[in-house]
Amino acid sequence: METKNREKLLLIVTGGCLFLLLLNWLVISPLVASWHRRSDRIAELRKTIAAGTVTLRREDSIRDRWNGMSTNALSSTPTVAERQVFDAFDHWVRASGVTEGSFKPQLKETDENYSVMECRADVTGNLQTIMNFLANMGKDQLGIRLQSLELTSRDDTGQQLSLGLQLDGLLLPAPNQ
Repeated sequence: METKNREKLLLIVTGGCLFLLLLNWLVISPLVASWHRRSDRIAELRKTIAAGTVTLRREDSIRDRWNGMSTNALSSTPTVAERQVFDAFDHWVRASGVTEGSFKPQLKETDENYSVMECRADVTGNLQTIMNFLANMGKDQLGIRLQSLELTSRDDTGQQLSLGLQLDGLLLPAPNQ
């Protein structure tokens, strides 16, 4: 009889172990994985909420910056925008005393929300006139950003300098578009 009881006990223990193993595979593991996915999603949502809260706190400065950008943006008409950038460049040249080298504007369509007028320009002068040129450019309220700047010497003493500029001007669509 002992052998039969021992076999029954072993069958019960084996069945219980198989039951626990199946329970782990079919119920517990999927629930734990689901819990981890939900925890990760909750962490992502908390980060998103934190970022949104920071944005809301900065609302006034963001709106002020946007108003400044939209007020000072170039015309939505490419030819008018090109003329605005050329006139501003011509003003900077005349006010600073540098010699104009070249000015090449090119419209870059980015998407339906805005476009960029890229301009490559070169001027020459001495250090003081180049500094005056950059100061005049920095004071201008026109929506132009200096992308890159290259300063090179045209002589051995460094008295004659050449300044290469890459400028970007912001074109926003007209309000009725």
